Amino acid sequence: MTGSKRSRWLKLFTLLAVMMILAAACGEDATETEPTDDTGSSPSETEAPEFSTLEEGILQVGSCLDYRPFEFVKDGDEQGFDVELTEEIASRLGLEVEWVTANFDTIFTSVAAGQFDMVAAASTITDERLQAVDFSDGYFNARQGFTVNVDATPDITSTDQLGEGDVVAVQKGTTGKSWAEENLAPNGVEIKSFDAVPAAFTDLEAGNVVGVINDEGSSIAEASERPGLQVVQAIDTDELYGLAFSKDNPELTAAVNGALAEVIADGTYAAIFSKWFPDLPVPEEYAAS
Repeated sequence: MTGSKRSRWLKLFTLLAVMMILAAACGEDATETEPTDDTGSSPSETEAPEFSTLEEGILQVGSCLDYRPFEFVKDGDEQGFDVELTEEIASRLGLEVEWVTANFDTIFTSVAAGQFDMVAAASTITDERLQAVDFSDGYFNARQGFTVNVDATPDITSTDQLGEGDVVAVQKGTTGKSWAEENLAPNGVEIKSFDAVPAAFTDLEAGNVVGVINDEGSSIAEASERPGLQVVQAIDTDELYGLAFSKDNPELTAAVNGALAEVIADGTYAAIFSKWFPDLPVPEEYAAS
């Protein structure tokens, strides 16, 4: 074999060797590359939604903390359905909860003004409130309840029996108050408003009012601890509770919605619901998927 032929064969052999090395390297890369999603990012690169709170790592939550069984203080600790649900959501977002006691009548203007990050106070989502704040997805189906003092007025079992001269207690700023004003006041019923709902039930115990219009779940809890009081009527008003946020922080609303969906899907919501409402079935839309 001449020198020129040997040179050509040597170049060809070298080229084939390089191509084999490159092919092996590409095959090795292919086995190590993680699958990507539609955005081209691998699962390990996917990040949680970005959001901010007033204080880093802390979710400041405004609430009345006097509304059993949703939020109340016992032995110095915040307890209740809303409390446990909020703390579970916060935990999944890597946040600690700091509870801020607030007046329900001004709680939405307070969160809108940035006094705290979120409201968790058995708050019904309404068009009027949506003008001032953003709400999370609904997390609780709420009805109004009509409670009476069966020792004082054993014959009253419905709001249809109320009329001129009767007085009904409500809490300021609530949908119960709005319902009473729209449906009872035109019939001559006087509406008596209180800052906190326990005071309304205390007035009912004292015989100063004929009944209390208030969310059913809270009313059942109040009546269970006050002999003589009984919830005699459930009033379906197609209400949903939501967590409220400043309109200036939509990222936090979105992050909380994501965590809430997880809590419902994995059955944690159902466990919390059954703890605080043992006599009620978990609503189908909030059962684990």
